[in-house]
Amino acid sequence: MVVEGADASNLRRAVGHVRGTALPEESGNVRIAGHRDTFFRPLHAVQLDDKITLSTLQGTYRYQVVSTMVVQPEDIQVLRPAGHDSLTLITCFPFYYIGPAPKRFIVRAERARGI
Repeated sequence: MVVEGADASNLRRAVGHVRGTALPEESGNVRIAGHRDTFFRPLHAVQLDDKITLSTLQGTYRYQVVSTMVVQPEDIQVLRPAGHDSLTLITCFPFYYIGPAPKRFIVRAERARGI
């Protein structure tokens, strides 16, 4: 489940669509944030070329993972539009860190064609 907004109260109950970014049915970079120790825990096993499917009332949107990276929290360049329809998933890193994690894990996927 994805809710609108990535504030603390929303992320306690779901992953959050980052306000002001594209929605799946729009062109651009859809950004979704979630906690590493709840809804986004499975991201620790994500691989290049994995498929991600988002289903909304407007349709089903498929993406293919093109990269993963670990960045500092202030490294926001990874959130910039990629020039094509994409999905960026954001969570804290390391996954099994006790307490507030010092880094961010980023999954970048591109809108898939014909999957």
